[in-house]
Amino acid sequence: MSHYSHILFDADETLFSFNAKLGLQKLFSHYDVAFSDADYEEYNSLNAPLWVQYQNGEIDAKTLQVTRFSRWAEKLDVAPETLNAGFLAAMAEICQPLPGARALLDSLKDQCTLAIITNGFAALQQKRLEHTGLVDRFSEVVISELVGKAKPDPCIFEHTLALLGNPDKSKVLMVGDTPASDILGANRFGIDSCWLKHDGKVCPDHIKPTYTVGSLAQLQAILNG
Repeated sequence: MSHYSHILFDADETLFSFNAKLGLQKLFSHYDVAFSDADYEEYNSLNAPLWVQYQNGEIDAKTLQVTRFSRWAEKLDVAPETLNAGFLAAMAEICQPLPGARALLDSLKDQCTLAIITNGFAALQQKRLEHTGLVDRFSEVVISELVGKAKPDPCIFEHTLALLGNPDKSKVLMVGDTPASDILGANRFGIDSCWLKHDGKVCPDHIKPTYTVGSLAQLQAILNG
């Protein structure tokens, strides 16, 4: 049985699928646009650096959400805020739990306190939890957009633990798929971490997860072992 009393989860690609390409195709179908692979590459070339700036505290959530759709907003003569809202709605509709997520959460819900810390956006999180039927598994859902700090800033972890009654940090585990936000944030805050490694991803040498797993089923075996 796990010695952890509190487990903090990232959301996107840790508990829930995040197929941005499919969400974008769904969004732009409403504008009669056949969103292509080239369109997706162009979107990513703009979006990815914005996320790095957001995690580094250089821009806020609104700037990220508006800027990533600025080119399409101009092409379609639609407000970028409208495109962003449509994208988040589409992502909520297509979201599914990752393999093993439901079984993992069910195995843990009576053993320890569960929470989410996400750098995702408020408009998506509650809809997604309701859509997947997992809303009652979590004591807190902490969203960087609302806190004003994003992982890996230790402040968002401190805020989360305060909401959870300031448990002993040695009994808290952070689980996430992104070393630069989830694992680095846990390192900086001084709690254990588990990196959910997806195919083709690497962890920089200076970021040190306590555990590394290739699936949520592996994590369940560790925690319940």
